[in-house]
Amino acid sequence: MSEPLPLRLRGFRGATTVEQDRPEEILGATDELLRSLVEANGIDPLDIVSAVFTVTQDLISTFPARASQPYGWDQVAILHATEIPVPGSLPRCIRVLVHAYSRLAPNQIKHCYLRRATALRPDRAQPAK
Repeated sequence: MSEPLPLRLRGFRGATTVEQDRPEEILGATDELLRSLVEANGIDPLDIVSAVFTVTQDLISTFPARASQPYGWDQVAILHATEIPVPGSLPRCIRVLVHAYSRLAPNQIKHCYLRRATALRPDRAQPAK
């Protein structure tokens, strides 16, 4: 039997979209994304170090990280940013990069792309729950 990998700081990526710039849609989609990342990778909330959230410029009604509050991320360093407006980019998109300690090897990490964000990385798309 092989030894478990030591805890290492890892990055977990994900993205999702919403149909309209409404707080309840943004928070619902972000909740779904965070839940998918945590469940797919067995992330313990106490092992989360930081999270970077980005939104496209057409999303201004709320901060996506508000969706992390029920998960006990009150001690997690969180940053919000707006993406650059690249012509033809996916509209109403929310992205996250979570940094957490994990025993997963880099090739075992499951990045989650949901809703229309599956077009960004079809190889990483997660089935709808």
